[in-house]
Amino acid sequence: MPLDSDVFDVPSGYNAPQQVHITQGDLEGRAVIVSWVTEDEPGSNAVRYWSENSKHKKLATGKVVTYRYFNYTSGFIHHTTIRNLKYDTKYYYEVGLGNTTRQFWFTTPPEIGPDVPYTFGLIGDLGQSFDSNTTLSHYESNPTKGQTVLFVGDLSYADNYPNHDNVRWDTWGRFAERSVAYQPWIWTVGNHEIDFAPEIGETKPFKPYSHRYRTPYKASQSTSPFWYSIKRASAHIIVLASYSAYGKYTPQYKWLEQELPKVNRTETPWLIVLMHSPWSMLSMLAMCMPMNVPMTEPQPSYSAFREASFGHAIFDIKNRTHAYYSWHRNQDGDAVEADSLWFFNRFWNPVDDSTGHGSH
Repeated sequence: MPLDSDVFDVPSGYNAPQQVHITQGDLEGRAVIVSWVTEDEPGSNAVRYWSENSKHKKLATGKVVTYRYFNYTSGFIHHTTIRNLKYDTKYYYEVGLGNTTRQFWFTTPPEIGPDVPYTFGLIGDLGQSFDSNTTLSHYESNPTKGQTVLFVGDLSYADNYPNHDNVRWDTWGRFAERSVAYQPWIWTVGNHEIDFAPEIGETKPFKPYSHRYRTPYKASQSTSPFWYSIKRASAHIIVLASYSAYGKYTPQYKWLEQELPKVNRTETPWLIVLMHSPWSMLSMLAMCMPMNVPMTEPQPSYSAFREASFGHAIFDIKNRTHAYYSWHRNQDGDAVEADSLWFFNRFWNPVDDSTGHGSH
């Protein structure tokens, strides 16, 4: 796949839906936001869906948005939320109804509970290069299958091109569709999503991202799509836009102060905070684009291990007390773990630090 160019396989047919992607659509995992793009005209904004063992098909309808960015005009971007889904169920869904229909599927998470096992993939800084393709392929072939991707920011890197070339958003959407159309990716914004460019008259931060990617922020009573929380299996996930500049820090952290007391460690014992930051372990261990900041020399005392390599990570929750983290380099075999560690939940499994057995 020629990821360093704008040549991609686009679905055949008149006004065929493309760039299909899904994310969680509510607080507790019983809704999915389905998004896609049509280029020539809006077409149908309905999604037809049904469970694997049912012949009864339902319809959900949503909205269509478009935007302009400098000399670029987007296609018709569809967002439709499917609600009241059953837990732990495989669903098929179709978009492009009445025209060129395309079919996909996804599996809903199990019901929320303290000992519900669940496996997250971790990817960040993906971009659309040769290494990006290798990273996504490596994640897809990992024997330990992620059920949902926690994406820690920096999607298309369109801002690295003249005038923030928004065609790169389209090419990235086509590239990632092979995964994001079949399992929800939980979105976090990074610095490359800001797209603030007053020199070309673009003064609204996050314009391309906010039109293309939706989040269920209202379900957690957030005031912004850039910070929100969801529950999934035995985890409570809090998403923060750590690079949200332009005065957004204050409301973000006021919301966080209100949200943290709501976390029920009896119901969801694992608290996962997602943010795009150079100090975030999830970001640094799941990044795929070249690091443009040199490492500090000599290696600081607080740094246990470091290397400049691309890859993805897996966070595998076993039960309320134990979870397993593994790091997978692109150049290694599918089942190779370049690094790993166990997490012990201090809320449910306190560990005496004086024993010499570390806990996290």
